Amino acid sequence: MSRINQKIAQKYSELGENPESYLEGLLHSKPINYWDYIGVETLLSLQRPRTNFKDEEIFIMYHQMTELLLKMLLHEIKQLVETDSFSEEIWLDKINRMNRYVSMLINSFDIMKDGMDYEDYNRFRTALAPASGFQSVQFRYIEIYCTKLENLVKQEEKKQLPGSPSTEDYFENIYWKKAGINKKTGDKTLTMLQFEEKYLDSLITLAKKVKGQSLEEQFLMLKKPSEALQKKLLEFDKLYNIEWPLVHLNTAQHYLDKKGENKAATGGSEWKKYLHPKFQQRKFFPSLWTKEDSLVEDKIKI
Repeated sequence: MSRINQKIAQKYSELGENPESYLEGLLHSKPINYWDYIGVETLLSLQRPRTNFKDEEIFIMYHQMTELLLKMLLHEIKQLVETDSFSEEIWLDKINRMNRYVSMLINSFDIMKDGMDYEDYNRFRTALAPASGFQSVQFRYIEIYCTKLENLVKQEEKKQLPGSPSTEDYFENIYWKKAGINKKTGDKTLTMLQFEEKYLDSLITLAKKVKGQSLEEQFLMLKKPSEALQKKLLEFDKLYNIEWPLVHLNTAQHYLDKKGENKAATGGSEWKKYLHPKFQQRKFFPSLWTKEDSLVEDKIKI
């Protein structure tokens, strides 16, 4: 115990603090328990359905789980982006974690597809407009952290960019903007207006901060990255930008198009196009994609 006491005393002395104050505080502190540490009661109180349909609570919890997994992804990505001294071994460890998280997102979609009553879902979803998963800002943060902004602009939209595009120019033409436009009027949907009002400034600020340091750019600065690392990054790219959107699309088809009704998304987007990888054209590490990889992507039917 004396050795531990010495280390504690040294720790707080180096911080310019009195070790005895902290030790006395420990003496009076309550022992920690699971429910307080995890915040179980708070967590379980965060489901607030807008209707009386029982499966709406499942819908809410599933999306909350998704946001937590996205936060776990961001946790790993930020470490790679914000530190340039990681060894390849650490890169592989972080990317393996990222791939596990995205695999969980993919494999868990059956909770949505097969875990809710079809009729009930199509009733309670009408109470959710204009809210939409489109408004998940963590999804956008991940895109910005992972790749250069130019990779988030579709090929046909790049023709509209000026010679030396600013961050704002890229955001005016970013791929997801079209999903938030009313095709009949040409105006932004309420879903898009809400999202931009709340988050656009923070997205632009983050993009400027990360410029030149995205995960893609950090990877390109690595000297002779191994084949194993390249494969893992490509796996992440395909999982996040092809496999996950496809299971989302299949689930949407199950509920919105199962009976040929072609129901509208709550956010008003053309969901069949927007959710499809062909529409999004999103690649975080384009240099790793071979012609064969792109051909496989092109064969995926809408």
